[in-house]
Amino acid sequence: MTIRAVVWGENIHERTNEVVAGIYPEGMHTTIANALNADKAISASTATLEQPEHGLPESHLAETDVLVWWGHKDHGAVADEVVERVARRVWEGMGLIVLHSGHFSKIFKRLMGTPCTLKWREAGERERLWVTSPSHPIAEGIGEFFEIEYEEMYGEQFAVPEPLETVFISWFQGGEVFRSGLTYRRGAGNVFYFRPGHETYPTYHDATVQKVLRNAVKWAHNLQGAKPSILSAPNVPVEKALEPIVERGGKLHAPGEAGFR
Repeated sequence: MTIRAVVWGENIHERTNEVVAGIYPEGMHTTIANALNADKAISASTATLEQPEHGLPESHLAETDVLVWWGHKDHGAVADEVVERVARRVWEGMGLIVLHSGHFSKIFKRLMGTPCTLKWREAGERERLWVTSPSHPIAEGIGEFFEIEYEEMYGEQFAVPEPLETVFISWFQGGEVFRSGLTYRRGAGNVFYFRPGHETYPTYHDATVQKVLRNAVKWAHNLQGAKPSILSAPNVPVEKALEPIVERGGKLHAPGEAGFR
């Protein structure tokens, strides 16, 4: 089965900054999608902020197995309605990969429930990413570590919940370290945060970074499909209890009535 991925990009820096436009003339989202499409198991398309509904209407998300998210300059412009729409799909089982400055995106903060703050420095430092979970599917074929010659520094403390697994830890020339590859599960959906990807450096042209992204899409894909029932909270009638029971005491709701939310 081909994994249907959508790469969502803010697509602002590519159109307003000459340095970024020179590195990603077709946009970072297109470069990432092309890297994913190099794997025959993945079919990747793109969506951007300026499109109607940010390119993520209900119908499109319903056909998306894994959503890859990159944002930076204008997180606030993403409509809350779309954020909630994406969150519901993640809870139902859609995979989500959040890249670099997407740590401050509405959707990542919504799913983490924390500030997602960190230290940073934009100085073109060498980043060495150590593989801390070598048996994890996202790290398949990566080796002990890999390096990116020019990157923005992110440093701890990273204010996120404790992950299921830490796949990568970064070291930077300035001495800081950072948990750069974190996995989570939210509802039925797999979530992966991957740190590299500052827009003024050619990170997404790097072959190893591209391999990590392809691995991550395959890992995030939920083979069991959507679980929409996770969003329901049914009022189970007495007569449908698994064992015979007699109703006792007062209650707030009539039979079949929905609960308070």
